[in-house]
Amino acid sequence: MPMFKLINKVAVVTGGASGIGLEISRKYALQGVVVHIFELDIDGAEREADLIIANGGQAYVHKVNVSDQKRVRQVIDKINAVSPIDIIVNNAGISHIGTAESTTEEDMDRIYAVNIKGVYNCISAIIPHFKNNGGGVIINMASIAATVGIPERFAYSMSKGAIFTMTMQVAKDYIGDNIRCNSISPARVHTPFVDGFIANNYPGKEKEMFEKLSKTQPIGRMAKSAEVAALAVYLASDEASFLTGCDYLVDGGFVKLNN
Repeated sequence: MPMFKLINKVAVVTGGASGIGLEISRKYALQGVVVHIFELDIDGAEREADLIIANGGQAYVHKVNVSDQKRVRQVIDKINAVSPIDIIVNNAGISHIGTAESTTEEDMDRIYAVNIKGVYNCISAIIPHFKNNGGGVIINMASIAATVGIPERFAYSMSKGAIFTMTMQVAKDYIGDNIRCNSISPARVHTPFVDGFIANNYPGKEKEMFEKLSKTQPIGRMAKSAEVAALAVYLASDEASFLTGCDYLVDGGFVKLNN
């Protein structure tokens, strides 16, 4: 028996075929969860789902732009009609580099549409089902940027601050419906996105910049996606049934020890 009780639960993971989301999808499947992956890159998502299935898991792929409320509701309603959903992980998100001065209106609208409205769309679509199902778990992917300043991350930090407060509000409003809502706030996590960012912005200095960014965490390295996903497994499990309305740092000491 797995340590955490998740067998036969049904989960939706947005952005579940890349980076942290992919690792969450994989770990959920290993725990016996039926995983529904929301992605825009349907071909890439299907390849990852096939690998999960080949390893004995259950995974389904849905082409969903989380900023499209009609589509989000349509797919969530369809999934829940077949098998009641137990868990949703709001992981899909985009990044942006810029200050308040350099960030354009278009940049702000794009960040808002995915990182804030996208999470709202999923939460508002799933809550009626959770109420009818007798409860459920919401896990939102926030960031250390929600609570501390990071250079040139104005729009991104704004969006993650919204995720932090959304989490607290949903936990408060629906605690009586057996709906738990928590968020995870990673520091830098080594994903393909980070490698691409360094390669695009610091050509010829990839190794140097990777080391520099790694050492901004007091622990001396970036997090691994699997370390974030392990917390997502626990927070979704029955063993975490007493936990709601909290934000959990996965930051190598960044927030508390960097002073």
